[in-house]
Amino acid sequence: MDSGAAVLGLESSCDETAAAVLRADGTILAEVVLSQLKEHSPYGGVVPEIAARAHLDHLPRLVAQVMAEAGLDYPQLAGVAATAGPGLIGGLIVGSTLGKGIALAHGLPFVAVNHLEAHALTATLPGIGPGEMDAPVRFPYLLLLLSGGHCQCVAVEGVGRYRRLGTTLDDAVGEAFDKSAKLLGLPWPGGPALERLARQGDATRIPLPRPLLGRAGCDFSWSGLKTAVAHAVSRSAGTEQDRADIAAAFQASVAVVLADRARHALDMLPAATALVVAGGVAANQGVRAALAGAAAQRGLPLVAPPVRLCTDNAVMVAWAGIERLRLGLADAVGHAPRPRWPLEGMAAKGIAA
Repeated sequence: MDSGAAVLGLESSCDETAAAVLRADGTILAEVVLSQLKEHSPYGGVVPEIAARAHLDHLPRLVAQVMAEAGLDYPQLAGVAATAGPGLIGGLIVGSTLGKGIALAHGLPFVAVNHLEAHALTATLPGIGPGEMDAPVRFPYLLLLLSGGHCQCVAVEGVGRYRRLGTTLDDAVGEAFDKSAKLLGLPWPGGPALERLARQGDATRIPLPRPLLGRAGCDFSWSGLKTAVAHAVSRSAGTEQDRADIAAAFQASVAVVLADRARHALDMLPAATALVVAGGVAANQGVRAALAGAAAQRGLPLVAPPVRLCTDNAVMVAWAGIERLRLGLADAVGHAPRPRWPLEGMAAKGIAA
């Protein structure tokens, strides 16, 4: 693919509606993300039907916006990439159907992007890597995928080549943030609100467990920590300072456990060139600091996307599309969206592991 070729990316897997246009050299020509926070906040979480309707209402307008900002007509694109899973099926249908329609109308290749692969490959986007010239990270690297729906340690060995080294035994870490925040009376989404409250707290005052700390392997478990937060709130949350101390203790426990699990995972991937963290929880500064320390102990850089690229966005979708189109991998317009689509299944799309 020529470095000047551009790809349109669409993201609609959950509650962010996003579109972006990227050149194959990594230059972002235009990007926009529309949050659905206002629509879902009254319900304390994402309502799938509301999310799908919002994508349907807003995505065509956002696509027109980024194409205008990029100064391109559709026939000038090298392809269209849309998230096709995993995620909420209504939103996946909206985004992938629009992407297929644009591709069909203009004779463009279509790429059905795995949302997890898009997160995984963000580290290879030029300009955010650890090198002297901001070179992208090299394969293989260790990915910690941390969000409201996912908590995994993944060996990223190439485009379409992934090995899951560890995963959560119960809840995702982002879910633990959101539910603990709710116990503390914080608004949804809870992760950013909890981080703000934790800055005012003493992380050492109220002891909380650190699940699986030091245990062999790199699996996770967060349900016991959530239960401990509930008990702490019922016993000790009489004042605002009490709530801040509980938030700080929770965040510290999560950061320590994530760093421990990362060290174990790096032992399982001795050839790793970097520790990469992606997903919404990667925006948490306490988590980033703990993971940076774990990486430094192994003499490796921590690669974390800019905060705006940690949460769901279309830049990562377009970039995943570019990486796959370089390898000659496009999808038929009959490709069905998949609400469940593990990274390990990507090899079935034509890349041998």
